[in-house]
Amino acid sequence: MKKWSFTLGVDVSKLTLDIHCWELNIHIKIVNGPEGFKVFQSWCKDFKIDLKSTMIAMEFTGGYEHKFVQFCFSKKIQYTRLPGLAIKNSLGIIRGKNDKVDAMRIAQYAKEKSADIKPAKPVNPIIIELRQYLSFRKRLVRESAGYKATLKERKVMYESQQNDILVKIMNNKIKENELTIKKLEQQIERLIQIDETLFMNYKILRSIKGIGNINALMTIGFTENFTSFKNARSYAVYVGVVPFDHSSGTSIRGRKRVSHLANKELKQELNQAAKAAILWNNDLKVYAERKLKEKPYKVVLNNVKFKLILRMFSLVSRGEFYVDKPQNAA
Repeated sequence: MKKWSFTLGVDVSKLTLDIHCWELNIHIKIVNGPEGFKVFQSWCKDFKIDLKSTMIAMEFTGGYEHKFVQFCFSKKIQYTRLPGLAIKNSLGIIRGKNDKVDAMRIAQYAKEKSADIKPAKPVNPIIIELRQYLSFRKRLVRESAGYKATLKERKVMYESQQNDILVKIMNNKIKENELTIKKLEQQIERLIQIDETLFMNYKILRSIKGIGNINALMTIGFTENFTSFKNARSYAVYVGVVPFDHSSGTSIRGRKRVSHLANKELKQELNQAAKAAILWNNDLKVYAERKLKEKPYKVVLNNVKFKLILRMFSLVSRGEFYVDKPQNAA
């Protein structure tokens, strides 16, 4: 195990980075971009922080950290990315949250867990591009949903829509978005076929009943093709499917619950997958029917989501496609 001379915690936002050095108890706030990275290097030089013997820890943000990650990689600086829920669960909840405190807590967590933390590998450029496409697709889908809701309201409020210019504009926007989404999906299909391992994992996920096209792509994107989470449970915590204990010191209060810090976008997609799996996946259908006699629907649905995550990670690790069991054999 390598001993790091310095541990830096980085709280990442769209425009700025808050950086805390645990050993020196110092902090700096910089712009999240090339100019800020130059300031960061000067700061390290001023305080004699040797970046060759430094571990930089930051949270997964869904993309805002990529510029800094690329900078670290280009300068051969060791870094790791951590699930925010793991940090919160380990250190507990504090009041008066701010970016400076968050950076300090990330540094503290990385220092305490230094024996278990391994330097991250460079992110596959295809993964970065895939997530950009998926993010833009999501924006278009939401925009169209907003137009459709407004059209529905206008239909109720106004009798005649034949010469309504707003209706025409919104209908045209919806059609334009549909065409753009189709082009994006075609580009995504071409993109994932470039990387053989990525494409194989995509096909494995699609073999699971309940896991649709977008769900499979998002899972690959956010797990970075199953390289950024050590196991299925850690991903399930990140998604907000597996609950954790709210603890402080040696005491644990209250019941287990999932966190509001979970990735709601992934959780929502997995929610739809679980509903489909209960209908079309024989063994999960039998499981749900049995458990619904004992537990509320939401609890059973959450259990199915966790089972799907376990199944995805297990099949990908073995390189096997899913084969559904006959219903009478489940």
